[in-house]
Amino acid sequence: MERYPHLKQTDYEIYDLIRLQTLYESTTLKMIASESYVSFSVLEACGSILTNKYAEGNVGARYYEGNELVDKIETLAIDRAKQLFHAEHANVQPYSGSPANHAVYRALLKTGDKLMGMPVPSGGHLTHGWKVNFSGLDYVQIPYSPDPETGKFDMDQIRQTAKKERPKMIWVGATAYPHKIEYKDFAEIAEEINAYLVADIAHINALIIAGVHPDPVPYCDIVSSTSHKMLRGPRAGFLLSKVEDRFQSTYCPEHKLNLAQRIDRAVFPGLQGGPHLHIIAGMATAFHEAMMPEFKNYGVQIVKNAKKLAELLLAKGYRLAGGGTDTHLLILDFRNEQFTGKEAAKALAKSGIIANFNMVPGDPRSPFVTSGVRLGTQSLTAMGMNETDMEKVADWIHRVCRNITRIDEESPNIRQEIADFCSQFQIPGIYPYRPITRHVPIK
Repeated sequence: MERYPHLKQTDYEIYDLIRLQTLYESTTLKMIASESYVSFSVLEACGSILTNKYAEGNVGARYYEGNELVDKIETLAIDRAKQLFHAEHANVQPYSGSPANHAVYRALLKTGDKLMGMPVPSGGHLTHGWKVNFSGLDYVQIPYSPDPETGKFDMDQIRQTAKKERPKMIWVGATAYPHKIEYKDFAEIAEEINAYLVADIAHINALIIAGVHPDPVPYCDIVSSTSHKMLRGPRAGFLLSKVEDRFQSTYCPEHKLNLAQRIDRAVFPGLQGGPHLHIIAGMATAFHEAMMPEFKNYGVQIVKNAKKLAELLLAKGYRLAGGGTDTHLLILDFRNEQFTGKEAAKALAKSGIIANFNMVPGDPRSPFVTSGVRLGTQSLTAMGMNETDMEKVADWIHRVCRNITRIDEESPNIRQEIADFCSQFQIPGIYPYRPITRHVPIK
């Protein structure tokens, strides 16, 4: 069966680039910790006729006619999100994770207010108050970071900082923190200082669904997430929250709106116009798939694979930030090596292992080169890999890292071995229409 037959006829250049990207993704180990594979069902929903429809507004209150069926689609997405995460309220309109986080600020804070968040070099996200982002330009970040030696949060130090600075909001979430986050501990600190607690679970939502990571919903005022990454939905954001605001009389006495209403107003009309209905449909489909028993098995296996890979790499003499992992990601620590994280990431990619260079706690190198490489196991798990397969992955990583100075000689062999290995698996959204299994060099 020919894929994209109409695109092939009308715009062969784009068709061919998509075809080559499909080949690339089906013959490499996708280990970017923020990527995964969506199903054919999600792809179909996102490519549907819903891309034609404008539905500015919210369910039951649109500014355009003809949205009776669209309302049902968005309602399904909302109800499924609430059911999946046991939340009181959900908004599925944010275009992605950063706009969702922007809406949190607009709903909770005023310009110039203090917030606590992890700086990007410590493993936080741009929108958690980093200085070059709107969140650091419009608000005042009070930073907290993992301990440089242990790689874990020092809750006593975080409490001391919070009590001294008294921010109005605490972000808890990360892009490069390999350990479990105890939301209950952060909630106790937030309660002490009368601060909102907001969790960003974009990286770990599937682990929460699977019950292998603590659940933030009972402890947080708002939970922000994306539907891509390990949830395996389209590129979009969503927000979960309580309905009532426990600080409304303290911070917002003039407001007649509850917390859920303020979030909805912050998204629309505060930050966005018409929602992307084709993406919301894809999100609803991803939520539905995440309710299936096999999805929980997938979440459990992600952690098993990450722990096994960490164990194998430690046995080969590698250092890992934080000493290992409790989640889907691990960070190779090359502070004691002559080569940088960027050089290692490029060598891995040349060999068919797609990862990203990343800072480690206490990194002495520039963020433009770093001393670390971040690896994730969710995409490999989505392909059907288990702990036994991690032995091959660890061996390939080792072969690359010990041959960085002669990687041009070594990488073609590893690249072909990986391509052959990937052909054994049924890759979501690619199989069974994968036209070839041999790799295609990127020119």
